[in-house]
Amino acid sequence: MIFKRFVVGALEVNCYVIADEETKEGIIIDPGDNVDEIYNYISKNGIIIKYIINTHCHFDHCGGNKKMKNLTNAELLIHEMEKPVLERMDTSAQIWGFYVDKSPEPDRYLKDGDILKVGNINIEVIHTPGHSPGGICLKINNKVITGDTLFAGGIGRTDFPGGDYDTLMKSIREKLFTLPEDTEIYPGHGPSSTIRNEKYFNPFF
Repeated sequence: MIFKRFVVGALEVNCYVIADEETKEGIIIDPGDNVDEIYNYISKNGIIIKYIINTHCHFDHCGGNKKMKNLTNAELLIHEMEKPVLERMDTSAQIWGFYVDKSPEPDRYLKDGDILKVGNINIEVIHTPGHSPGGICLKINNKVITGDTLFAGGIGRTDFPGGDYDTLMKSIREKLFTLPEDTEIYPGHGPSSTIRNEKYFNPFF
């Protein structure tokens, strides 16, 4: 499996390119910025992007949706509860002093328990609201892309519109901490970790 992380944009978002080495079919998760750098990588490696997936629709995670979709012609997938967040993400960016292109409409919506097939890779969708109403994590073998739900040593902010602390903690405890402890987590910002480390050493728990 090809698994490549890019740190993109002023807010240092982790964007992930994941692809099947045999078929070269792949996905891009959270293309917040640096689209040319990411596209050069997938082009050099012959990767065919099937899906662009946003773990949630804050502008720093989806600011490159439009350009990436134009370059790859991939389907854009989000959780349905993120639609209002996606629709206003360009104006939200301006409040923080940033400019991003308005995102295209999603091609389809994801829901908890969905399985996406990309080449020989199965990707499980886990709905983890709290940071944002339609926040999702993506489980691929023993790896989970956690977006802004769970970080190494931290959790996502809950003071943005649609955020809720109790909901976030419930999502983490019931959806993530029930996974095998050796599961690797790859957050939307910062370094990777494991479920074991976060269960026992994350100060929020």
